[in-house]
Amino acid sequence: MTRAGAEQAGGDLPARIGALFDADLRDRLVALRRAIHEDPELSFQEERTAQRLERALALFSPASLKRVATTGVVARLRGEDPSAPLVAIRGDIDALPVREETGLAFSSHNDGVMHACGHDVHATWAVGAAALLARAPARGDVLVVLQPAEETGKGAPAVLESGALDEVKAIFGGHVDRRFPLGQVVADEGPLAASADTFEIELVGEGAHAARPHESADPIVGLGALVGALQTIVSRRLNPAIPGVVTIGTVRAGTASNVIPDRAVLTGTVRAVDALSRRLMIDEVRRIAESIAGTYRLTARVAFDLGTPPIVNPPKATAWARSAALSLLGEEAVVPLGFLNLAGEDFAHYMERIPGCFLRVGAREAGGATIPAHASKFYAAEESIFVGAAVLAEAARVASRELATR
Repeated sequence: MTRAGAEQAGGDLPARIGALFDADLRDRLVALRRAIHEDPELSFQEERTAQRLERALALFSPASLKRVATTGVVARLRGEDPSAPLVAIRGDIDALPVREETGLAFSSHNDGVMHACGHDVHATWAVGAAALLARAPARGDVLVVLQPAEETGKGAPAVLESGALDEVKAIFGGHVDRRFPLGQVVADEGPLAASADTFEIELVGEGAHAARPHESADPIVGLGALVGALQTIVSRRLNPAIPGVVTIGTVRAGTASNVIPDRAVLTGTVRAVDALSRRLMIDEVRRIAESIAGTYRLTARVAFDLGTPPIVNPPKATAWARSAALSLLGEEAVVPLGFLNLAGEDFAHYMERIPGCFLRVGAREAGGATIPAHASKFYAAEESIFVGAAVLAEAARVASRELATR
């Protein structure tokens, strides 16, 4: 079966999920997903995507519908009690600079840009959740947030800075995951995604002729020692029970084989699953760089670009999301993650201010391969739209009810 055939065939939806979507709504959501998928747009450039989402959300007569963060869209769905606490659902909408090789009938027609991380599905299931909440409202109002620029880590901070979520008391989101089959959902308490910080270290020395190294302060020798020393942070400084990553991604030095340069630069990333280990690893990168530099008569200039924090699902909000998934899918379908994900996710910025839960939603059709996100052949099975929409809408209802009765 071709990828296009597999995508269309998918798998049977759980009965309680399928019953929530009539044929017209299913068709509209599938058409929306495919339109977004074949016309992907990069971070903060999602203008056509935002327009499609605005038109789709307007059909549900939201109390308000507005733009935020340039290309983000927020719709407010009326609840039963306007005075009840406000809850939010988030879907992200941006694509990646990847050339699509899925073979889907609705593949990207924008060369070099594709939805290689499932945000076409995330955006669509947020619209689907809005449809379900319009038909069966939560106790209080629910914001449906279509967020730009997740891939750069800049979208969630921009939405927060807009003030659109200032009154929100709980927030829920999710990500498609082809490591899990259709119909399975992960709603785990605790660490779910890592912080994603990047660094640049410049070692400054003194250049010389390669035949007279004694006249130099050689930054390449120092760089070699530094690359090895940085790998001891995880193996010797971090608690072995806590996952972490320090990776060197680029090394740049020199212009000719017979010249010792006066500087060398390396860049890398630090990934951590809690705030304490994040701080420890960042501090150790700086300390080791400066110590190695001193040993080799160099100067170290260390710069960090702090990215997304780790996602750590808190007990109460996770219990609400888990209750929603259990009620719709049954106990066997709500599964543990089984491993820690060291990728970053900017939903973490919301959870620094607002209690919430981030889910993983199975997106592998029966007989399908496990395809990694950000790969040129990645796609999410179409039925994951309906699972994500139903679980997120129900999580909003559970949270709204619980918050209103406190």
